[in-house]
Amino acid sequence: MSSADEKRPKWEEYFMDIARLVSRRSTCMRRRVGAVLVKDKRILASGYNGAPTGLTHCESVGCLREEKGIPSGQRHELCRGLHAEQNAIIQAAYHGISIAGSTLFCTTLPCSICFKMLVNAGIHEVVYEEGYPDELTESFMKEAEIIMTKFHEKGDQL
Repeated sequence: MSSADEKRPKWEEYFMDIARLVSRRSTCMRRRVGAVLVKDKRILASGYNGAPTGLTHCESVGCLREEKGIPSGQRHELCRGLHAEQNAIIQAAYHGISIAGSTLFCTTLPCSICFKMLVNAGIHEVVYEEGYPDELTESFMKEAEIIMTKFHEKGDQL
């Protein structure tokens, strides 16, 4: 292996680095999340969490979840933003890109709502960096045929 190859990130690191970069566009006041849908080592779509196009960002109007003291992983519907995974799926659909059989690289484990969407979208694998406190996601993970992989920085496990 050449020294140039040693400096190149592994594919998993490359795509997770891109998901982290995408998360920097987030307008959520609580958690910045980025997601990238990949198939055959090609990026199909990306998304970050925030208010829908044309609506006021939470940064400007405040966070309803914070105001009401709603813990992470609960009452997902009480949020003006879309999740990163949802935005990636929507972006692909908007542009007519099939994501069936793809891998989602996400900075956070999907919530139960996003997980159900990923199942029906035909996602093959989810590679996530941080956990998320949603017990329903945990039970869905046991049932679904999606491969779940916790990302490790140095590619130890991938």
